[in-house]
Amino acid sequence: MPEKRLTLNSEKRKSIADVFQNHFEQTSPKYELHKKSIADYNEARTKMKVLAETVVRHHQPQEDVDTIKSMIAKYNRSGGELYNDNCFYFTAPPKMSTDYEGNPKEVVDEEHVKFSLGEELARSYYRDEIKAKGLNPDFHVAINNNYDKRSPSYYSMESQVNKFTGHENSSNNNKTELSLRDEWEKDFELTTIGSSYCHSRMFAVDQETFETFKMFNSLREKVILCHQELYSHVNGKMQKLTLGLKSYRYFDQAKSLADKLGVALNEGILNESSSMALSVYSPTNLADLLTDKVEQTREEKIAIARSIMQQATVN
Repeated sequence: MPEKRLTLNSEKRKSIADVFQNHFEQTSPKYELHKKSIADYNEARTKMKVLAETVVRHHQPQEDVDTIKSMIAKYNRSGGELYNDNCFYFTAPPKMSTDYEGNPKEVVDEEHVKFSLGEELARSYYRDEIKAKGLNPDFHVAINNNYDKRSPSYYSMESQVNKFTGHENSSNNNKTELSLRDEWEKDFELTTIGSSYCHSRMFAVDQETFETFKMFNSLREKVILCHQELYSHVNGKMQKLTLGLKSYRYFDQAKSLADKLGVALNEGILNESSSMALSVYSPTNLADLLTDKVEQTREEKIAIARSIMQQATVN
């Protein structure tokens, strides 16, 4: 007696899609680039902490800091101001330029260097850890700066992720455990002379040092950029896969596709969640579409568009 074929539904397709997405991410060259960007940033950050302290202490010697500390101890706030800071402005040597009327003017470039953990960097830097918590670190990348796409689910995920990274208050307000954000805040702080207003302190450096700080900021931005590129790469595959899975009625069709792509897929994954395909979405053709080396032909794009219209008509 022939074995009964396992029929798919939307919930089972979602479980299958999750397996494919995990495979696409782990095997993507963009994933490796993202991990490398984090490693490069970490290495540079260690060096920049030393460089920043050297520059700041050149402009604000430790003995001056100690003097103000003693004055504060004697005269309270009247003795001066000190602030433990982890963000700094560095300025390049002045250069001559012209204004909009062609008159000569002096220009001073500045670079804002932060050793704190911003929200966007946190989602990119800790992407794997956020996913391991069952959260979505890509929710803000997915809207591609189109804020009209922010839905209630967007704000819900934003809140959950921010609580994990420490950018939103949680039940641990007594600080018995440091959040990720707190750890970064405590990791590197310099006692500076002045108020908490970071921009009020400008530390002049030579051009080479200035370019070094610019390079550090570019590495910080690269972590975020590599995250965006990873999402775009995987999302492009998932859009094709999702359309294909909608046209699959049976599990063995998805299994055939998985085998062709080297994705470990078995029926057990379906137990964890509580007409035949169009020719363009046969396991062989869809495998080709999901392979990085293959670009969609005009005919394939037309077939995809037709399939979408057909499905919309059916629904």
